[in-house]
This record gives sequence, structure tokens and C-alpha cells, in this order.
Amino acid sequence: MPALTFVDARETVLRTVRHGRSYPAVEQVPLAEAAGRVLAADAAADRDSPAVARSVRDGYAVRSADLPGQLEIIGEVRAGERFAGVLAAGQAVEIMTGAPVPSGADAVVMIEHTWREGSRVVIDRAADAWQFINPRGCEATGHEVLLHAGKRLDYTDVALLAAVGRSHIEVYRRPVVAIVPTGDEIVEVYEIPEEFQVRNSNAWSLAAQVTRAGGTPEVLPVARDTVEHTRTIVARGLQADLLLLSGGVSAGKYDVVERVLAEFGAEFYFDRVLIQPGQPLVFGRARGKFFFGLPGNPSSTMVTFEVFARAALELLAGQEETALHLPLARLTCEFRHRLGLTRFLPARLSADAAEVTPVHWHGSGDIPALTRANAYLVADPDRAEYAPGELIRILSK
Repeated sequence: MPALTFVDARETVLRTVRHGRSYPAVEQVPLAEAAGRVLAADAAADRDSPAVARSVRDGYAVRSADLPGQLEIIGEVRAGERFAGVLAAGQAVEIMTGAPVPSGADAVVMIEHTWREGSRVVIDRAADAWQFINPRGCEATGHEVLLHAGKRLDYTDVALLAAVGRSHIEVYRRPVVAIVPTGDEIVEVYEIPEEFQVRNSNAWSLAAQVTRAGGTPEVLPVARDTVEHTRTIVARGLQADLLLLSGGVSAGKYDVVERVLAEFGAEFYFDRVLIQPGQPLVFGRARGKFFFGLPGNPSSTMVTFEVFARAALELLAGQEETALHLPLARLTCEFRHRLGLTRFLPARLSADAAEVTPVHWHGSGDIPALTRANAYLVADPDRAEYAPGELIRILSK
């Protein structure tokens, strides 16, 4: 099976999961728990918004035909009130931001452009009709769909749902993601490893990434380097909505993961991608469930989840759109790499996100270097050199 470019591999994941996914079950949650969840039903306005024409400035509600001039102040209106009378020629009503515009008025003049003389207000300039007034329904009309199913809800969406009276929200169930670390060299976090062993860090970094992406992680026992044990653990993992395996997908003598997956009737969409770190990356489907065989080195595991598996998880969670944001930042120093691979290398992004500096590291197993980084710089496969001050793509952690 030929290795795919980064772009082709990501497109394969998106296309395949969109075509083969099943939507999760729907559940109802209180508004306070809606942020970060994926909306399962369209949300519409329950009335016009605003429900009445209202002022967007503190000042005076007037008839534009009366200006410039001196006007009699006949009252005031605040947000949450309604002015009972009707504005007649030569009259004005003091008005606060958010207050309903009195009948008869067609403009608001900011208080900074007026001065008061007893019971009269002097305005020495003309006013355009409907200035500083939001007409009824200018934001949304009653029954207009404002949020569509498949959107992951952020804090602005929560505000909108509250504004349209939705105290409980229908959302998709979070997908369960089985996480299976592999390898005889792996010991648990609480154990004291021999010098030839490593603690199980990948499972817990993946669990954190899965949670951040909207899934529910289920960390399974380490699959040992035998077909029998790996088969048992993989069978458990395929009961989840998505299976992530870490390690065991290289060409080594004891890497048995692909062999076991084949026993479960797996269809493999690719098994190698032209990236660093993370070349030996497997994506496929078995028993109706998608799986990723992620490389075992920590940086490889983290990067391949972010750029491939996260997109699959978001689609399986019911999202209609998923995007990989790769903004540009200026390099603070010269950067070189070998052609042929898209590289995701640890870097430090400045506080204003304008500049990026590569972080020195000792390869994809260097976890301390990853913690010193707050981003990855993304080097194009067909460009070997970048000068200081040049723009380069970045992927935030």
C-alpha cells in the first residue's frame, strides 16, 4: 500500500468517516452543560429579535424632521420599560441603551451631541432616520433557524440558546473512544520501570486529547506483544465508537496489531503517511468501527491524533464540519529540514501568536521538549529552507 501525503491522508479520513458514520444517540442536557456538546436538533428563534425597536445609544429619541432645533423633553424610558405616550412634533424623550423606542420617534441622538436647558434639549445637528435604532427583527425573525444540528456549541451559542428560551438542549451522546497502548515495554504509571521499560504516558495523553475533542475516553489494559493477548484487547476496543491503538504498527518482528486487525476483517485505508513524526499510521475499519493505529512514540501519537483522529472523532460525534487550523507565524530564526515529508515539530509561539521559535528536541520520544513547546511548526514537504522573518504554518497545542 503506497504512502499517502499529509493532505491526501487527511482527506481520506474525512471522506471515509463522513460516508460511513452513524450518528450518535440523542440526549437532553441542561443549558449549563451544553457548552462543548454537539447540537442534535435545529434551534430557532421563538420571537423576533429584538422583539421591539430599541435604542443602541444613551441619548434622546426624536423625530428626525424636527432637527436641528430645541425640543421639549416629555419623559424618559429605560431598558425594561415602555414609554406610554406618543412623541409629537417638537418633543423628545430621554432614552437609555436597550430601551424601546417611543411611538412617533424615528431616530436617536447620542447624549454627547446634545445639551439640556431645563425641560428642553438643544440639538444643533440633523439626524438620519432610524439612526442608532435597531428595528424589530433586525437580528432574527420569529421561527428563523439560528443554530443548525451538527454544530459544536461554544459560549456564544449558549447565549443565543438562553436568549431564545432553551433551558434544555438536545445534543448527541459523546462517542466512547477506546484507547489501547501496546507493547511489552509498557508499565503502568504507578510502577517503577526497569531501565528498558517506559511508563504508560500515551494512553493518558490520548485520554486528555479525546476529552478535549468531545469524546469519552476508555483506557483499556496494555496489549502485550502476542497475537492472543492483543486479539482479546482489540475485541474489547471494537465495542467502542472509535478505537485508538498506540504502538505496534511498525514493521518490527513483534508488531502484531495489523495482523490482529486483519483477523477481525479489517479494511485498511492507508498504513503510512509522509509526515514526521508519525509515518507508520494506520487507518481502517473493522466490525463497523473505525480505528487508528497510531505510532508509539509520544510526539507521534499526539500529532497523529490531532491532525487525523481528532477529525474522525468530531465527525463521529455528529459535527457537520471539522477544520484543522494552521495559521501563519514569523520564524525568529533560520529553519531547515529535508524535503519529502510534512513535519510537525515542537515550537514556542509568542504571547501575541505573531512569532514562532523551534524548540530543541531529541526526537519524538522527548516528552520534556513537548512540554516546553506550546505549538508545532508545520514545514512543507517541498520546501527545505525558511529564513528568519518568513512565515510558516503552525498548529497550536
